[in-house]
Amino acid sequence: MHGWSIARRLFLAHFVFIVVLAVFVGTASFVDARDRGYSETADRMLAVAAAIADSPLVVTAAQSPDPTAALQAYTLEVTEHAELDFITIMSPAGIRWTHPDAGEIGRHYIGKTAPAVAGTPFTEVTSGTLGPSVRAVVPIVDPDGTVVGLVAAGVKTSNLQIALNARLPAILALALALLLAGSVATWLLGRYLRRVTLGWGPEELAQLFVYNDSVLHSVREGLVLVDRKGDIVLYNDQAAQLLGIPSRQGSRSGAAAPAIADLDLPPSLAELLASGRTAQDEVHLTDTRVLVVSQEPAVPTPSRVRSRTTPMGTVTTIRDHTDLESLGTELASMRTLSDALRAQTHEHANRLHTIVSLMELGRSAEALEFATRDMAVSQHLTDEMIGSVDEPVIGALLVGKFAQAGELGVQLTVDSAGTLADSGLSVQDLVTVLGNLVDNALDAAAGGEPPRRVDVAIRTVSAAPAPPVVVIEVADTGRGVDPDELGQVFTLGHSTKDPGRYGRGLGLALVRQAVNRLGGSLTVTRRIGAVFTVTIPLHAPAAEPQVTPNA
Repeated sequence: MHGWSIARRLFLAHFVFIVVLAVFVGTASFVDARDRGYSETADRMLAVAAAIADSPLVVTAAQSPDPTAALQAYTLEVTEHAELDFITIMSPAGIRWTHPDAGEIGRHYIGKTAPAVAGTPFTEVTSGTLGPSVRAVVPIVDPDGTVVGLVAAGVKTSNLQIALNARLPAILALALALLLAGSVATWLLGRYLRRVTLGWGPEELAQLFVYNDSVLHSVREGLVLVDRKGDIVLYNDQAAQLLGIPSRQGSRSGAAAPAIADLDLPPSLAELLASGRTAQDEVHLTDTRVLVVSQEPAVPTPSRVRSRTTPMGTVTTIRDHTDLESLGTELASMRTLSDALRAQTHEHANRLHTIVSLMELGRSAEALEFATRDMAVSQHLTDEMIGSVDEPVIGALLVGKFAQAGELGVQLTVDSAGTLADSGLSVQDLVTVLGNLVDNALDAAAGGEPPRRVDVAIRTVSAAPAPPVVVIEVADTGRGVDPDELGQVFTLGHSTKDPGRYGRGLGLALVRQAVNRLGGSLTVTRRIGAVFTVTIPLHAPAAEPQVTPNA
């Protein structure tokens, strides 16, 4: 039985129970019928004996010198008509006056008579000359109340048993019907259990649960199990952390998982979980994370349950790509700087060749003037960035964007006022916001009509009593944002550009995520082209801990 499924074990146990129940019910029914048969027969014998004892003929004959002559024929006739086995009339001393066997007349009655002699009728089951019988003994009382004789009427138990045996088929049919109905119910229950347990035995289910629970809590990815109704039935700790829902380790056993509608999820992610559709590496943004989500239907193993092909729900895996996207943004910035350095290297080589050629031609003055003028232009750009943007990482980012703008044929201007070094804002978040906005503006301006221009303004605004804020404004001369697209421009996957190798529509979604995380606001207006304005409240930098020396 160790390898038996739950359905097979329950079927066997239930079948044995039904068999035992059917035997018990059949036996109880037979015993009850027997007892009721004996009781009904005893009551009938008592009624017949009482009627005979009350007959005036019997009372008169009992007081006559020869009761047998008057009563023998009478009792035989009543015995036949009443379908009894015997009627015996006797003296108070127990001497028979009548009997079905004439040879027994004048002999002592076999059985108890004392209660009847005392004037109390009674019934009993006892053995006599005809064998075991159910009988009643009633006193014959004269008008003065004196007991002048006794009447005993009875039926042999063998004849009563024959009557009871006639009821056996009905009792057996009842037991068989009970057995058949119980077997069918057990079979149906077994089929249902086999279907819902996939044919697994209890030991296998316990082992499977332990393994699955261990896997669920050991994997680094978030796992969410959703049933066919679209309700979450199970999730691991990593999923709870990524989705911002309570961990199930601290909840009581059997507590229901939260409904999808009750979770604070992005609409796109909530729609995916509720829909049950198949998804591969879809990117979804929460307020603080970039999640890559895959979803597959949960289909039972065909070898375990052949008849079941419909999915039982979905299994969703969730991976956190927030750090990866942050590294990707930094890599894009480094690639921009690398491209700028490569372009500058190419231009520097051309200029060196020009200077060398001028010197070979003996035109040293022109060579010196050309080199001085070129150095002045480069130094002016560097000095402008260092002087206007006091955050070195942001300054380096903008220097790279200048080179990128030059390659695209777009004029880039930067206007900075205030300080970013002591703003308390994360440099990574500022790079995400500014880098993606400038990239978007350069692409928009490059696709527009001349003159192609992108203006960047970074300033710190402090107007009491309002808290100080950093305002980043990026304006381009592209076609702008259509009013119909304002509600979708920051949606993940929405883009007006051609799809690239890694897809489009992620940059502005990351900008919105970073701004929300920093507690800021983001607006889109129109001038010549689109104007993106980001307002971020400043955070005071953490104070250095003061160490007080011990006295």
